[in-house]
Amino acid sequence: MRILYSHRIQSRDGQSVHVEEMIAALRAEGAEVLVVGPGFYEQSGFGGESRLVALARRLLPGALAEVAELAYNIPAYRRLRRAARAFRPDLIYERYNLFYLAGAFLARREGIPFFLEVNAPLAEERVRFGGLRLVRLAQWAERYVWRAADRVYAVTGVLAGMIVEGGVAKERISVTPNGIDLAAFPEPGNGAIRREALTLGFTGFVRAWHGLDAVIAALAQPDADPRLRLVIAGDGPARPLLEHQAAALGLAARVRFTGLVGRAAIPALVAEFDIALQPRVVAYASPLKIFEYMAAGRAIVAPDQPNIREILDHERNALLFDPRQEGAMWAAIMRLAGDPDLRARLGAEARADIIRRDYTWAGNARCVLAEAGAVIGGR
Repeated sequence: MRILYSHRIQSRDGQSVHVEEMIAALRAEGAEVLVVGPGFYEQSGFGGESRLVALARRLLPGALAEVAELAYNIPAYRRLRRAARAFRPDLIYERYNLFYLAGAFLARREGIPFFLEVNAPLAEERVRFGGLRLVRLAQWAERYVWRAADRVYAVTGVLAGMIVEGGVAKERISVTPNGIDLAAFPEPGNGAIRREALTLGFTGFVRAWHGLDAVIAALAQPDADPRLRLVIAGDGPARPLLEHQAAALGLAARVRFTGLVGRAAIPALVAEFDIALQPRVVAYASPLKIFEYMAAGRAIVAPDQPNIREILDHERNALLFDPRQEGAMWAAIMRLAGDPDLRARLGAEARADIIRRDYTWAGNARCVLAEAGAVIGGR
């Protein structure tokens, strides 16, 4: 099967991991994949971002920057059309991005099946976190692309419900959570590990709403277990504030900021965690870090909310806490800190679930190819 993979990602970060892992998995399953995206993306390293795009975001007023995003569809469409006419794809597979219409337009014009991967309701997300100005236009563009797809892949059932509300028939939506490459995560050792220092760990882009400030504040409390250390692996806008908080509380020696970590180093880093943290998460996300924690066999603490319960079960493969209850997260952490057998049991069950429920990029690729074959055969 020949797949034209379309995206509009400008930076190499967490979202690029999903793109590259899916491309690799599709190819491993025998598909021929041609990737078409911004030129900067192919030239940058992990953590890199287009200087031109960053400059435009700083200098252009909000509405003009959004108009520029729409205008990008003109060169993007031309590039996709040239690629399609040379490559003659059986399928266009696209990672959804707000104001990106080129793939939907091309699929409709050329009569090519169009599959869309949706990781977030970006119009809503940018209203909440990004200062979106052209709200009605963004909502129209989002619904247009969702409805244009022959098949929509949502990362959670919660997100799938939002897509249905956007006008897409439930029968055209598949739920494919994020995943991992299991081969990158060696089998963890069996049994409880007892050691003098205990490591709390977090990986990923560091934003204020992730709730790491609450973890640092709790570490400074008089009744906190003195063995606990915190590792924050990643970078982001909240890192300077968190570093300042840790220093002000006298925790500089107990809180380590690794900065940006390459993908290849993640499995070994997560293997050092005794307790892996997801302090907060938006209601529709499928956090990549949770699957990494599971694959590494770590004991996980995460909020008790519908999208997380799609993956984790309280007391079976994680401890879930009520995010509305003050101190609930720290109580779960302290419970795990004092019970190495519970940590071992939860971690083992989490690892087993990765295998049992096939939370892998390869599994997602097989799902896409099977459904693509059915759509193409139907045509």
